[in-house]
Amino acid sequence: MTEEEAAKLEERARHRGEGPPREGDVGLELWTDPGTTVVKTHQSSLVVDPPDGRVPLTAAAEAQRDYNHAHETDSYEYMSVWDRCITRGVPGVMFPAGHNNAFQIIQTPGQVVIVSEMIHDVRVIPIDGSPHPPADVRLWDGDSRGRWEGDTLVVDTTNFNNKGSIATSSVQGRIKGVPQTEALHLVERFTRTDADTLSYEATIDDPTMFTRPWKVAIPLGRDETYRMFEYACHEGNTAVEMILGGARAHDKTSGK
Repeated sequence: MTEEEAAKLEERARHRGEGPPREGDVGLELWTDPGTTVVKTHQSSLVVDPPDGRVPLTAAAEAQRDYNHAHETDSYEYMSVWDRCITRGVPGVMFPAGHNNAFQIIQTPGQVVIVSEMIHDVRVIPIDGSPHPPADVRLWDGDSRGRWEGDTLVVDTTNFNNKGSIATSSVQGRIKGVPQTEALHLVERFTRTDADTLSYEATIDDPTMFTRPWKVAIPLGRDETYRMFEYACHEGNTAVEMILGGARAHDKTSGK
């Protein structure tokens, strides 16, 4: 975006929610936290490769995504793993969503720990040169191992199970619900560019779901005033029960 385009977008964001509610609005603006400033790079897409900003999905990926969406009310198995309070996934947890986007990054001599506000996921990343576990060990968020390349922390993640999704938030558009497979290989790069900014890049490679590797990038800014809140997802989550219950009630009234 140009400086002018960014300024207009920020002005519009500052006045978001003002005025009378829209018809059918149930108060979403009260608990979302979309922010009022654009990122320092003024980029208009998280996806920086391919240059057109479109994730190179395979036909199989699109078919599985569409099938899952079409059957979300049939069983919890087709719902987002975020809706089920399991995880936002990796790298999906690093992609901005509508609220609770904070991270706390802690570095020790042998590990880097990334605490995510959303679903309070914690990634413990060894940086001691230890290898990935055997291929038969499969995890929701994969197994992450870090190494330093100069001032850049490179995190290599493999050993995913085939139960998660590459992205779980609706703001991720057409890649929401695209499955992760055991072939997924993720390489993330964290580079401090100034005292208050980390450059984050992630290259995603899964030949089953994508026709080629693709890359996202975004600057992550420090905010010393931000307070991370407990994200008590399971304790307050009645969505799964209500969605499935409502669908079964609809089935009865529609004669299914």
